[in-house]
Amino acid sequence: MSNYRGVHDIGGVPAGEVVPSEHDYALWEKRVDAMMVLLSKKGLMTVDELRRNIESLGADAYDEMSYYERWVYAIAQTLIQRGVISIDELGRRISAVQARSDDGT
Repeated sequence: MSNYRGVHDIGGVPAGEVVPSEHDYALWEKRVDAMMVLLSKKGLMTVDELRRNIESLGADAYDEMSYYERWVYAIAQTLIQRGVISIDELGRRISAVQARSDDGT
């Protein structure tokens, strides 16, 4: 048995108080959640793939990203791994969105 513990695995380690509270989700977070649901329903992604790709993040990236930022990363990685999109296509689409944002549209 390995003693390896991923950054995401805090089982049995003191992690501070958990304060349960309700909050509103940002529009982009709702869209990421909806994207995961749609990709799952279309058979293009599983929750296990989402989890595996989140768990593959390095400690620094894991700690710096928010919950849904990790989801965005994991969804992109899964789609690339499955050949649904290429890294080049993803880069072009990110650039197009950034250009629209820079133009104020």
